[in-house]
Amino acid sequence: MTFRFLLCALALPALALTACNSSQPPAKPPLEGARIGGAFTLTDQNGHTVTEQAFAGKYRIMYFGYTFCPDVCPTDVQAIGAAVKKLETSDPALAAKIVPVFVTVDPARDTPAVLKQFVSAFHPRMVGLTGTDAQIAQIKTEYAVYSSKGDASPGGGYLVNHSRQAYLMDPDGKPLALLPQEQGPDAVVTEIKRWAR
Repeated sequence: MTFRFLLCALALPALALTACNSSQPPAKPPLEGARIGGAFTLTDQNGHTVTEQAFAGKYRIMYFGYTFCPDVCPTDVQAIGAAVKKLETSDPALAAKIVPVFVTVDPARDTPAVLKQFVSAFHPRMVGLTGTDAQIAQIKTEYAVYSSKGDASPGGGYLVNHSRQAYLMDPDGKPLALLPQEQGPDAVVTEIKRWAR
C-alpha cells in the first residue's frame, strides 16, 4: 500500500463525515443577497398608514394571502402564529424581536376591519396590511409574489390564486430564508432560530 493511497483512504471517510453532517447550518442565509423586499406604504388593520420603517430593527415574517382563502392561508397563518407563541415560551427575548405580518393579495375584500378580525385570531401581535390595488401590486413585485383573481362564482365570490411563501426578513429588511410554514409551527421555530439572533 503506497503512502499516497493510505492518505486517500484515511481522508475519504473524514470527507464523507463532513458532507453528511447536516447539523451545521450553512454559513450564509439561503436568501442572502436576493432582491426581495423594499419600500412600501400600506394600511394596517387599525386603519393606520404603515411603511417598511415601522418594522426597522425587528425580524419580520412576511406572508402573502387573503382572508377569504378557504384552506391554505388560514392553515399557514395558524402555523406562523403558533410558532411565534412557541418562541414566546422557549425564547422570549428572540420572540420579542419578531413581527408576523400578513399582507393581503385581495385588497378589494380585505379591508382593515376584515383584516383585524382575521389576524387577531392567530396572534395578538400579528399585523395585517392592505392598500390600494397599486400599493398591493407594488409590494407583490418587491417580494416576488404572484397572485391572480379567479372567475367569479354565481354568488359573486371568487378565489385568488397566489404563490405560497413566508419570508423571514432581517432587522434591516433584507431576506434571510423561506419559512416552512406548510410543515407546521415546530419547523418554523427551528428555521427562525437558525437565522435570527
